[in-house]
Amino acid sequence: MTQLDTLYQIMTARHSCRAFRPDPVSRTVLQQIVQTAQRAPSWCNAQPWRLSLTEAEGTERLRRKLAAAAAEGTPPTPDLDWPTGYSGAYAERRRTCGFQLYEAVGIDRSDRAGRQAQMLRNYALFDAPHVAIVHSPAELGPYGAMDCGGFVTAFTLAATAAGVASIPQAAIAAYAPLLRTELGIGDDRLILCAISLGYADTDHPANGFRTHRADPADVVDWVTA
Repeated sequence: MTQLDTLYQIMTARHSCRAFRPDPVSRTVLQQIVQTAQRAPSWCNAQPWRLSLTEAEGTERLRRKLAAAAAEGTPPTPDLDWPTGYSGAYAERRRTCGFQLYEAVGIDRSDRAGRQAQMLRNYALFDAPHVAIVHSPAELGPYGAMDCGGFVTAFTLAATAAGVASIPQAAIAAYAPLLRTELGIGDDRLILCAISLGYADTDHPANGFRTHRADPADVVDWVTA
């Protein structure tokens, strides 16, 4: 087996976990995951990412605050603008992913209340024992955010290799002011996303489906001359 085969196996094993067991991950394993993810490339080796990583009561406090804000209908105020739209293949992939989740947990497509309740599970961090809030220097703008995207990928793959499940969550960044207050993140940094992590509840139906990936022919334009 080649190293590429091993990497493919890890990438195939990784999935967005939407139900966690309460068991915490040891500080040693968390540090190993971060250390491995640190090998992600970045422009000029700036390594702009920084994590506010919760444990124990730190997770529970943030979970309560986020869940309350979402339940009260607090308007979203993310640091980065949401996408202006999804069209074509992007819209189809988005819809398919949502329908797969609803089918897995037994929510009918017409059940708006059920879909809303499932969406709010984001702000309970899917019961994960840890969440990492990813932020970057505002002065680096979209390029710092792009570098952090590579770090998030490396982080989730390192977690998978360590037997730890994870899910990157843009939804949490909707409450950037709350995160700043609760975690002491300065205005000079852009809050980009969260990564909830822990050990997967493998019996939960929300973890019973896997998303499809486009064929290489759908994403590569070969330039030969």
